[in-house]
Amino acid sequence: MSAKPRPLLSWHLRPAARAALAWCGAIAYPFVLFFAARGTPFDSPGLPFVSAAAVTVLPLGLLRRRPLPALALMLLGTYVTATTTPFWQVVYLLVLANDLAAGYMVATRPRRIAVTAAVTTLGVQVAFAARLGTGTDGFARTVVVLVLALAAAWMTGHSVRERREHAAALRSQTAAQAVAAERLRIARELHDMIAHSIGVIAIQAGVGRRVIDTQPDEARNALATIEDTSRETLAGLRRTLGALRRTGAEAPPREPAPGLADLDRLTASTKDAGVHADVRWLGERRPVPPDIDLAAFRIVQEALTNVVRHADTLDCRVTIGYQDGELTIEVADDGRGGPASGTGYGITGMRERVTLLRGQFTAGPLPEGGFRVAARLPLPEGVHIS
Repeated sequence: MSAKPRPLLSWHLRPAARAALAWCGAIAYPFVLFFAARGTPFDSPGLPFVSAAAVTVLPLGLLRRRPLPALALMLLGTYVTATTTPFWQVVYLLVLANDLAAGYMVATRPRRIAVTAAVTTLGVQVAFAARLGTGTDGFARTVVVLVLALAAAWMTGHSVRERREHAAALRSQTAAQAVAAERLRIARELHDMIAHSIGVIAIQAGVGRRVIDTQPDEARNALATIEDTSRETLAGLRRTLGALRRTGAEAPPREPAPGLADLDRLTASTKDAGVHADVRWLGERRPVPPDIDLAAFRIVQEALTNVVRHADTLDCRVTIGYQDGELTIEVADDGRGGPASGTGYGITGMRERVTLLRGQFTAGPLPEGGFRVAARLPLPEGVHIS
């Protein structure tokens, strides 16, 4: 991981450097105020600007850690300089610096400190405006200008603060959505894995119970299937729960997620449950993105689970079609069928998977009897079937 670039602003320096800067400013500040109060710096045309820069820059070392004392020093220097210099340009620069400091506190500090800074700044500025003795009309115009300038600084700082808070809220919301999406993904994976396995186990347990006295060999085969399916399910649960307990740095590479290449194993377990699944491949088989490959496998798995549980049939058809720009999936049977209410987690989970991949999903009974699940998953650009 590359190191972050060092910030250039003084308040991002190391603590020792910041402390040294603050102490230098604190030591030099009284001397600057002393010469400014005596008026000697203003015998030369360039010295007023040097003095103004000094009373503005020196307290900056304290502005981040001690905002109110730093602002107080700046206002003190501004008052002394403004009441002794004949140059209005210097006064304008000092007023701008004070307003920027107040706006910075509005953007970064609690409202109580921000209000205190704004009121104090305006009070000092009005005080030296009255000290200058520009007359009633001139004083009123000066106060209006000072109020407008400070209001602009306040609105700017408030806008910056709102943007920062909005960005923080968006980051928090994005993190919460990511957590919710991950929980939904894990719940969906657990449901798809456990529902299919428990369905096979339930079927085989019923078969073994019925034939244990008359056909002991068939009962042993059913028990063997239950054992294998249980072991496979427990291994999958351990992998999933183990991944949840480990942090990112400690987690080893996870085993590959299942995909369409594992359909033979899936149909074998379905056959053990008493349903023969005839898999048909249309088009040239090509690798597809991992998320689409996993979604296709889970859709077929859930559809076969529904056939085993509800269709009351001995066979079904699975069709996987590779077309230009999309992957089609169809699982159909000739069983009892039934309404696609979507109240269960199976059909809802399949529909959510397809929706997340911006595909199309349909599930419902066929007119001639039976049930059909169909999905169309778009392939991203660059994955085409020739």
